[in-house]
Amino acid sequence: MSTWAVLVAAGRGERLGLDRPKAFAPLRGRPLLAESLERLERSEWIDSIVVVAPEGWEEPSILLAEELGCGKVVAAVPWGATRGESVALGAAEVPGDAAVVLVHDAARPLLPDEVVERVLAPLTEGWDGAVAALLLPDTVKRVRDDQVVETLPRDELVRVQTPQAFVASVFRSALGGDVAGAGDCSSLVEALGGRVRVVEGDARLLKVTTAEDLALVESLL
Repeated sequence: MSTWAVLVAAGRGERLGLDRPKAFAPLRGRPLLAESLERLERSEWIDSIVVVAPEGWEEPSILLAEELGCGKVVAAVPWGATRGESVALGAAEVPGDAAVVLVHDAARPLLPDEVVERVLAPLTEGWDGAVAALLLPDTVKRVRDDQVVETLPRDELVRVQTPQAFVASVFRSALGGDVAGAGDCSSLVEALGGRVRVVEGDARLLKVTTAEDLALVESLL
């Protein structure tokens, strides 16, 4: 009964003003990817790791893992045209006897181990998947042509993060369809009628998109 992590190191780094992929943006003097790698390596809940690397950066990703002593990393595969396709390529490296697949974005480097535990726990209780999420602090409105058409009930809405974890057999079935337009992994499982539980996320799981995000993440290290 093994748990495999698919670590998606997507993002070209253009909004960061870099000449390299986002996963290799400097964070405290080392690549952003290093933070997620080390945290997954230290987690007692994770057995093996597959890195979905920017095309042409597969070998540097493996070398980084070796330099950090991340022995759980078994492969680095090139990303696809979309995030959904990238996840599918990573999941294809997961063996058929794996019990669970956990998907995480390297762009959210500050991964607390307790969140990993929280997304895995529901899978032992009959759920097909679990996602980390935070409640929305603001009122949300649906807008069309600059006009408010609906005010949505805030207590029914959450802001979803990664990691997301799934029963491996269910996740493989979900990846068998059209994954290109998937907003996140759980939407694919939901489309098959799978039961996905929401668990508490963490405010530290910030997604790095801009230089300001990177600076904020660095300040939290």
